[in-house]
Amino acid sequence: MLKNIKAPSLNTMLKASTVAGLAAAVLATGIPLEITRSYAEAVKVQSPSVPSFANVVDAVSPAVVSVRVENRINPVSNDDGNGFSFDFGGRDLDNIPDALKPFFRQFGEQGPNGPDARRGPPGKHFGPHDGKGRLRPVAQGSGFFISEDGYIVTNNHVVSDGAAFVAVMNDGTELDAKLIGKDPRTDLAVLKVDGKGKKFTYVNWADDNNVRVGDWVVAVGNPFGLGGTVTAGIVSARGRDIGSGPYDDYLQVDAAVNRGNSGGPSFNLNGEVVGINTAIFSQSGGNVGIAFAIPASTAKDVVADLMKDGQVSRGYLGVQIQPVTKDIADSLGLSEANGALVVSAQAGTPGEKAGMKAGDVVTAVNGETVKDARDLSRRIGAMTPGKKVELSVWRSGKSQPLTVELGTLPAEQKDASVDDGDQAPETQAPASEKALADLGLSVGPADDGKGLQITGIDPNSDAADKGIKEGEKITSVNNQDVTSADDVVKVLNQAKKDGRTRALFQIQSKEGSRFVALPINDQG
Repeated sequence: MLKNIKAPSLNTMLKASTVAGLAAAVLATGIPLEITRSYAEAVKVQSPSVPSFANVVDAVSPAVVSVRVENRINPVSNDDGNGFSFDFGGRDLDNIPDALKPFFRQFGEQGPNGPDARRGPPGKHFGPHDGKGRLRPVAQGSGFFISEDGYIVTNNHVVSDGAAFVAVMNDGTELDAKLIGKDPRTDLAVLKVDGKGKKFTYVNWADDNNVRVGDWVVAVGNPFGLGGTVTAGIVSARGRDIGSGPYDDYLQVDAAVNRGNSGGPSFNLNGEVVGINTAIFSQSGGNVGIAFAIPASTAKDVVADLMKDGQVSRGYLGVQIQPVTKDIADSLGLSEANGALVVSAQAGTPGEKAGMKAGDVVTAVNGETVKDARDLSRRIGAMTPGKKVELSVWRSGKSQPLTVELGTLPAEQKDASVDDGDQAPETQAPASEKALADLGLSVGPADDGKGLQITGIDPNSDAADKGIKEGEKITSVNNQDVTSADDVVKVLNQAKKDGRTRALFQIQSKEGSRFVALPINDQG
């Protein structure tokens, strides 16, 4: 007889399996197992290593100095009997506004530390001045050793107002320095300290040919007096012209550069100087990531000359030049807007002696293409006086060679001044009955009989847009002298026959001469 066997319930089976599992764990290990909770691992990202500048900074920091500039501040005294003196840069108390005189007299009677604290004999300055100014800090900047015997490179604008100079090394050592030479045109200067036989850590120049946009740079300097400050960035651009002079050819960097960094170096990752920090672009006066550095290729030769002779000797043509715009190129029949347009050749200068004339375009120097007017200035300025150079000159629709023996650039003269065309003054001109209406010009005979006086300008004309003003003179058109409106029209008609769309007007003002290209399509 079969028995009715009842199946176990699910609850019973779960209890049995749990007991069996615990028993198996005890039997297998001999001790009860410890049950722990499981946690996720912390986030950890494996990223490519970022280059460190620490090795560069350790190597170059001893070569970078802070430059403290001092000058004599003349004391000013109230000589009404109290003998107290004030330093106001040479201004007498009589020159102080009347409303402020009672305050200074009271301050003089009481002194900064109580009544009569600084009283002196009537009419005499009290203290160490004794009528003489004492040296006080007036500026600060940065610099770096370029030789082991103590030559320091910095900016001219850092030292230009100084009577004494102190170089502060990265370990705090202060050394008196003397000015060896300065060059305002490139804003460079060289100081020298006497190390009494000590050999200084110095740095070398980088090769500009190997400096590329996007390369790392490390700037070390003394911003706001905080010596030994290091910032890093990249070369943002090359060949920047910031309008500071005819030799502008700056590197643009985005390393943080502030006031006090002037004269300090920007290094590549080999510890070589690629540029000398000189200027920043900023509306607030603080760093906005746009700084400009004199490239090593410019600084190297200038510094070598300053170290050797205390001054820089530059080649000299003696011509005034301006850029060649596309309009000017079209008016002269040039295929490209390259080269430097000669506005005038000064009498007795190397350029004038070689036959250079107003209206010439210098397109090459020793076979190398001239990009623009500043390029010509830099090329000639970098050459040795007395050297003979071969110029390619575009004249009368064709190129011709000229050989020029360079002179020496006078100390206070620009060798090839660049005319930007900003001519301001207006003078009263005689009336004229002849008008070149299509050009927007009214002209009449010039007082001196040379050229045509501009007596009126249409404000909506191309002439007005190009900056031509009433009172200026037209001395030539397409390099042909003109003395009447008929002369002008004759030259313009010939230009149209030659397929030209523009004519080149030479404009004379009180500031000098310049060329302006005007369209002649509608001129009949």
